[in-house]
Amino acid sequence: MRQITFKIPGTPVAKARPRFVSGRAITPKKTRVYEELVARVGAIANQGHPLLTGPLRLEVEAIYAKPKSWTNKKAASTYWKTSTPDADNLAKIMDGLNGVVWKDDAQVCDLHVKKRYSDNEIEEMRVIITELTA
Repeated sequence: MRQITFKIPGTPVAKARPRFVSGRAITPKKTRVYEELVARVGAIANQGHPLLTGPLRLEVEAIYAKPKSWTNKKAASTYWKTSTPDADNLAKIMDGLNGVVWKDDAQVCDLHVKKRYSDNEIEEMRVIITELTA
């Protein structure tokens, strides 16, 4: 059973809806750039191993800095991020791992997504991919 763990530095980005221009779907630049970052970091973490081809568990933890406008009391008592982006759109950004770590994201059979605030102002996305066995 193989497990791949990595962190994507910077503010986590969710997959945005495509825009349609002349009947063509155009992925927003911010989404494209972040998916490329996900692919680069994922490729490094995969260390040249063959693509995963079986069922997978994907754990995604998006960690955000607390707003500077918050009072100390609110910052100390708030852990979970209940505002945008949506958790499901954070998981969709992992499309960047198609053909890099796994064959296709349809292999993800067990998905866990968390959104929370950082205790130390470091923003990142933590990713754990685990092969599932029967």
